[in-house]
Amino acid sequence: MVARAFAELVMVVHFAVLVFLVVGGFLAWKWPRALYFHLAMATWGLLVVLFPIACPLTWLENELRAAAGRPELESGFIDTYIDGVLYPDSAARLVQVLVAVVVLASWTGYYLKRRGEQTSPTHTEACH
Repeated sequence: MVARAFAELVMVVHFAVLVFLVVGGFLAWKWPRALYFHLAMATWGLLVVLFPIACPLTWLENELRAAAGRPELESGFIDTYIDGVLYPDSAARLVQVLVAVVVLASWTGYYLKRRGEQTSPTHTEACH
């Protein structure tokens, strides 16, 4: 019972990590330190797409599922919970490209926002 609950918690955390992968760059506009975590997450996401690297969260979920007497994920987290569920399997590559575009757009916006803050005069300078 406890192992099953933890497996489900890991699944929820995994979804949160994926959401952060997509929108973390936008969060950095408000909280700049988030960019470092987002860069790390985006790097990991790119590596997982390019190379056959096992995700530690998927491994942990599988360990907990096995401890609970449940079957392991047959083909990974994304293939189980996202591909073919949120969009057709045939759109997987397109979704990967769209995620990359969203991430790059968020980083571009972050850069432009920070650059604008550095070049604009402060309120006290503008008044004198």
